[in-house]
Amino acid sequence: MAAYDLFVVGGGINGAGIARDAAGRGLSVMLCEQDDLASHTSSASTKLIHGGLRYLEYREFGLVRKALQEREVLLRAAPHIIGPMRFVMPHDEGQRPAWMIRAGLFLYDHLAVRERLPGSCGVDLRRHPAGHALQPAFVRGFEYSDAWVQDARLVVLNAMDAHERGARIATRASLVAARRDDEAWSLTLQNQHGGREAVSARMLVNAAGPWVSSLLHGVLRVGSAKAVRLVKGSHIVVRRRFEHPYAYIFQNPDRRIIFAIPFERDYCLIGTTDLDYRGDPAKVAIEPDEVSYLCRMANRYFREPIRPDEVAWQFSGVRPLLDDDAGEAASVTRDYALELDTARAPLLSVFGGKLTTYRKLAEEVMEAVASQLGNSAPPWTADAPLPGGDLPGADIDAFVQRQLLRWPRLPPALIERYARTYGSRMEALLDGVADTADLGDEIIPGLFGSEARYLMREEFALTAEDILWRRTKLGLGAADEEVGALQRWIERHRAGLGD
Repeated sequence: MAAYDLFVVGGGINGAGIARDAAGRGLSVMLCEQDDLASHTSSASTKLIHGGLRYLEYREFGLVRKALQEREVLLRAAPHIIGPMRFVMPHDEGQRPAWMIRAGLFLYDHLAVRERLPGSCGVDLRRHPAGHALQPAFVRGFEYSDAWVQDARLVVLNAMDAHERGARIATRASLVAARRDDEAWSLTLQNQHGGREAVSARMLVNAAGPWVSSLLHGVLRVGSAKAVRLVKGSHIVVRRRFEHPYAYIFQNPDRRIIFAIPFERDYCLIGTTDLDYRGDPAKVAIEPDEVSYLCRMANRYFREPIRPDEVAWQFSGVRPLLDDDAGEAASVTRDYALELDTARAPLLSVFGGKLTTYRKLAEEVMEAVASQLGNSAPPWTADAPLPGGDLPGADIDAFVQRQLLRWPRLPPALIERYARTYGSRMEALLDGVADTADLGDEIIPGLFGSEARYLMREEFALTAEDILWRRTKLGLGAADEEVGALQRWIERHRAGLGD
């Protein structure tokens, strides 16, 4: 039976971040995830690394400050998948007063040190590039900085780094039984084929996201004073209505906000909703009235209307928010809490959290782990790039230009996508490649055999969905028959990669 210092349940951003931090401190670590990495909440976000401007309205000053500090850390750690973005907030007299917005933006600018991002300002939308796509009634607004992220890739890169530092990452593996004694947890895992494996661990971390409470009360048979409130967030993706690089934040009559963000070059991502959810988190799906709501709210602002029947992609996720007895779902805290149970072998459970603060959460988890396992290694992740993020000056644009010169016989659009997806790890993907013929079969448009093999070998991808939606977003342009062709290709080549 394999024995570990730390066993982490959950392959979302919190679980992957904890596994990475722990492995880097010299602990033996195993992470299990019942599906693919980032297959639930962590791939269904609004794709932002941000402080959360609207949380200031709920006086969440500590959370916003922590998130803004982490925004700077993550911009340095993964410049290939995280980048600065300027947001434009159109304003009219029916919204929050302009003085209140100016005060909030001033606070947002100064709650934490900004090293890379410019501050906020007022804008005249009649002259600003972002104003051209808006209805002419909007003549003034505000502009501020935040950052975008490839959310699922952020999870994968943390899991990759954990693995490269010695952690075992087991996807499609469920924790089905657990026995606790004074020294360790005895755990039983079941893989997707029904096979079972027994392992033991000195400490268990429950980072199961929407399943954190059900895991406690079910398999682990442990009570808790804390709980999560499941809140559904849905998004739509439509054809992009504008050519400029700005994103929008729209205030709506129900006092909620939605974002409209440039996405994958040709598209615009619009979301999110906030609805309480009581079903199976694995079966969450967007409803037609949510699509209509997002179109209706966006159409209050955009000059060219968005119709529900033109949605190119839609997705929903369940956010496991720390239950703070708030009334409306939108006002529930996005902060997190940790609960340490030291009765016999220690157990730590993670309640809540958000994408931006995952690394800080992992450091706090490791403080609790150190108190139980006696590990005295210091924090290390604040200054450590994620895989592919070790770019000179964290300058992705300069990196792209160098790669275009290095591989002149490959399609420029392909090189740019590789650079902005894999960063410096594209060296491994293109090892031995001189021109397009060396990339292998073009399985579907834009996806060659060399990339698919890399994703299966290095990034834990096992299915067409893993590749098309969580490792890349090539699924946006893939027809059903192309998805089937990729899945058949994977099945033919899986054995050669050791599966």
